[in-house]
Amino acid sequence: MIDHRMEKETNSIRNILNFQFEISWKLLEIHLADLQDEEYLWRPASEGLHIFNESGVCQADWPESESYDIGPASIAWLTWHVTFWWSMVLDYSFGNATLTHKDVKCFGSLKETRDKIYHLRDEWVVRVGKLSVDDLFSSERTKWPFTDKPFHELCAWLNIELMKNAAEIGYCRFLYATQKK
Repeated sequence: MIDHRMEKETNSIRNILNFQFEISWKLLEIHLADLQDEEYLWRPASEGLHIFNESGVCQADWPESESYDIGPASIAWLTWHVTFWWSMVLDYSFGNATLTHKDVKCFGSLKETRDKIYHLRDEWVVRVGKLSVDDLFSSERTKWPFTDKPFHELCAWLNIELMKNAAEIGYCRFLYATQKK
């Protein structure tokens, strides 16, 4: 039986997580709203994370490090990265926990990528919305990218990751706009 203090605390945590998520999601939507394939596929530098087509299959670069000298990522890679971590979290928290970065499909067009991101968002909202108070405080579903933390901390991490990727996409759009003047 859950006492009322715990229930109030959980509702507060849920409200904070939802608030963070909505802000992060809105920023991503703003940056994706009028994006076109040319800009989506544009590389901001000769080196940096991008997607590539190998024998008719799109794949994303996988960095060996996160050092600055690897160069800036393209919007195509950044949006793939959103699909990567969201797919991984959903698989490890609600699925069979077997997905790897190589299994996360990469798309050569913005429409397919946008559709996938919206699908992942919808799945996330439904799944997290069905969690009980105990589920949010349990570490049972926290299996990737870290363990032994309450699930609400994984939700907070996802919100941060969403905001970070949205900001990087926005920054890349600023660079693209100045190159096209």
